[in-house]
Amino acid sequence: MTTYIKTTEDGRKVEVIGRAICLAGKKECEKLVHLSEHPNVRAILAAMPEARYMAGRLPLTEEEAAIAKAALDAANDAYGSSPDGISERMRTATKDLLRLRIDE
Repeated sequence: MTTYIKTTEDGRKVEVIGRAICLAGKKECEKLVHLSEHPNVRAILAAMPEARYMAGRLPLTEEEAAIAKAALDAANDAYGSSPDGISERMRTATKDLLRLRIDE
């Protein structure tokens, strides 16, 4: 599943592909960071005043971030109910339980 977000100034597409935000088809990140939580907020706002979120090194406006978040949420929901997602959750839970037993 691919969802178009925007095209950068140099012509590369920003898309949500599967469970990741991609730049020109290559994975950039798996989650959005609100600009208020980013360490370089001043530099980002100087370069792109309308930016509200960061997707890796990509600044996104509020509207672009809403599209990306909706696509990521849908992909994560689909993965979570898939056999692979269920298997991963079981593996993670088992690993966490074993870690607790070792720590005791």
